[in-house]
Amino acid sequence: MKRGVVVSVFLFGLFFLIPVVFISVWGSSGSPGTQTTETASDQNEQQPLTRPAERSEQTIPVFRSETETVEQTGLEEYVAGVVASEMPASFDIEALKAQALTARTYAAKQIASPSEINLPDGALVTDTTMHQVYQNEEELKEEWGSDFEWKMEKVNKAVRATEGQVLTYEGKPITAAFFSTSNGHTENAEDYWQNSEPYLQSVESPWDTSSPRYSNEITIPVAEVEQALGISLSKGAAGTVLSHTESSRVEEMEFGGETFSGREIREKLELDSTDFTVSRQGNDMVFSTKGWGHGVGMSQYGADGMADEGKTYKEIVKHYYKGVEITGLS
Repeated sequence: MKRGVVVSVFLFGLFFLIPVVFISVWGSSGSPGTQTTETASDQNEQQPLTRPAERSEQTIPVFRSETETVEQTGLEEYVAGVVASEMPASFDIEALKAQALTARTYAAKQIASPSEINLPDGALVTDTTMHQVYQNEEELKEEWGSDFEWKMEKVNKAVRATEGQVLTYEGKPITAAFFSTSNGHTENAEDYWQNSEPYLQSVESPWDTSSPRYSNEITIPVAEVEQALGISLSKGAAGTVLSHTESSRVEEMEFGGETFSGREIREKLELDSTDFTVSRQGNDMVFSTKGWGHGVGMSQYGADGMADEGKTYKEIVKHYYKGVEITGLS
């Protein structure tokens, strides 16, 4: 297929540079969620829309990029808006619960230790992929149309089931990185961001083959590759992979006499992932990719696959984030 716009998925690398500030937590919160299965008919029943519990004392200021205003948003309301925006509501409820944990943990870490990005009026996060994508209910109504009621009810059910829970490592909120689709394994944090985290290490994720973006192919003109990478390619040259990471993604590659990291190539050429091969066809370069996203942390399609096998959200997050605890945020 010809090159299209490839959506950047869930970039967290910027925040590895931010020191973590301790947040007071107390032991494990709540019991494991009940595994549920919702059929299409169940989902389309018009049920009363029940929102997460309102906690006026817990808010997060969100910079709304379209209106360039700051909204003081209830923490649980914010979590619901992120889950609804970042994961398909059609996913299993346990996967949605796992996503709610990552969203709340990310917000908690930002509240405790704001990034050094200067946002207006004290905003701590944007509503874009710079932080986490967030939409309020009015925006979701417009996007979902007649499906709004069942989708929002399902998302809110996941948020309520995990209310107040965050992921911690040694008592501190983690960098709860997540992405869409793995190549069969997640990536070590240090292999993508150069910063090692003990809980962000490569694990198997065989469930991702069900993702529509498990494999992809795009064609980019040679001239465009040269411009993006700042190189000049000789006739017929296609580059050489020099090394791979533990998870079989490209670590370093030689292109036009220059050495690039797999991440550099992925981001400059807007590839789906750093697991790619490249071939040259005349004046075009053909990139075949496996997976979608940076590969660090929780795979969303992997989470849904685990849930389909009967795993709870607690089992899901503890598979993707090694050695973490689920604790209550006070």
